[in-house]
Amino acid sequence: MSKKRLVVAGGTGFLGSRICKSAVARGWDVTAISRSGAPNWSAITSSSTPPPWASSVNWAKADILSPQSYVPLLGSADAVVHSMGILLEADYKGVLVGTESPLSGLRKAFSTTKKPGDSRNPHLTYEVMNRDSAINLAQESEKENVRTFLYISAAAGAPMLPKRYITTKREAESRIASEFPKMRNIFVRPSFLYDSSRMFTLPIAAAGSVGSAVNSLAGGYLTNVFGAAVEKPMKADDVAEAVVEAIYQEDVKGVQLPKQIEDLATKAWRRSMI
Repeated sequence: MSKKRLVVAGGTGFLGSRICKSAVARGWDVTAISRSGAPNWSAITSSSTPPPWASSVNWAKADILSPQSYVPLLGSADAVVHSMGILLEADYKGVLVGTESPLSGLRKAFSTTKKPGDSRNPHLTYEVMNRDSAINLAQESEKENVRTFLYISAAAGAPMLPKRYITTKREAESRIASEFPKMRNIFVRPSFLYDSSRMFTLPIAAAGSVGSAVNSLAGGYLTNVFGAAVEKPMKADDVAEAVVEAIYQEDVKGVQLPKQIEDLATKAWRRSMI
């Protein structure tokens, strides 16, 4: 198995940290980019203690909105992953760790005006985080002769999210594919991600599984109405394994839908058994 050098923008996040873990397990050199450097482990796992594999990652401080802060980290990278999109234009980290309620977060996401005490960061918009930061990272990656660029997109939007959540992701995909053709561009579109370390994701995943079963009986028609809410939920670890497998397989490129992600995760599991 060839050793690769991987850079993960958003490597301290829920999915990004798991991508780092999967790549380390293959013996790759991994650099994680985030504003904090090392992760707040209690926010992304069930423990506040760094796991053993974490010592094998270079946890680098950089600002995704400031290319000059991360460009030096891209040199000699074989692949770069963008895993920094936002679900809500609000204190979405606060929603995840419990300092803000999901209802409050959704209310802010749909609001068109900023009220006193509103915790929204003006830079935390769908346009900036889901689209522009990814395009800028892809541009700098191509300049540094990175061979593979992987963007974490989404299978679909959902009725409870503003439409711009998914349109900005599709815009990012389109522009990256058309403007940076020298790289092997991969667009991973997972459905809702869950893990036992984030207990609130489990009942959502359970409801999604029911919705997915009903949607299957309806021939997939409900996807046009309910989007990701009726797509089969995916375990975060499985998607991370699929991401690393997609990078490893030179013939994988373009959009990867949930079924293809599942196939990649299965191949990764079989490879680990060899």
